[in-house]
Order: sequence, then structure tokens, then C-alpha cells
Amino acid sequence: MQRYVIERDLPGAGSLSAAQLKDIGKISNAALRDVGQGIQWEQSYVTSDRIYCVYLAETEEMIRDHARRGGFPCTKVSQVGEVLGPLTEHMQVA
Repeated sequence: MQRYVIERDLPGAGSLSAAQLKDIGKISNAALRDVGQGIQWEQSYVTSDRIYCVYLAETEEMIRDHARRGGFPCTKVSQVGEVLGPLTEHMQVA
């Protein structure tokens, strides 16, 4: 599976209540079950007017299908090429 970052434009996202976020999670999990094997939600980050989601999926179309089934905006889907973090400096380079 490939890792994807999904940008979801959602004005007012940062003002969503805990109950609303819980409902979104419930809807997302149901849509994932409907899509079936080959897709996994890792986590999401909520900002003032956007939600950034990180998914593992076999194809970009599975990401878009999940959004359609859940009724979520899917502004942009980007496949992750590399992951950079605090331990990157310790990587073995050939």
C-alpha cells in the first residue's frame, strides 16, 4: 500500500466540537468498511478551515471512493514519496 495525504477544505473545521469530530470518525470508519480491504486511515489533523488526513491505500481511487461514500470533501490527494523526521539524519545512505 502507498501512503497518501488528503486535504479536505472544510470551513470552520477548527470549531468542530468533540461530538462532531466523533461523528465524523464514525462516518469515516463506516465508509472504510464499505470500501473494503486495501485502505486504512492512520490519522487526521484539524486546522481552522481544513482537515489533513493520512491514509494507506492500494490506489488513489480508493481514497476518492471513501470520500464519496462518507460525503467528505476531497480537495487534493497527494501520494507520499518519502517520510522525513527526527531520525532521518541517522539513515544509512548507500
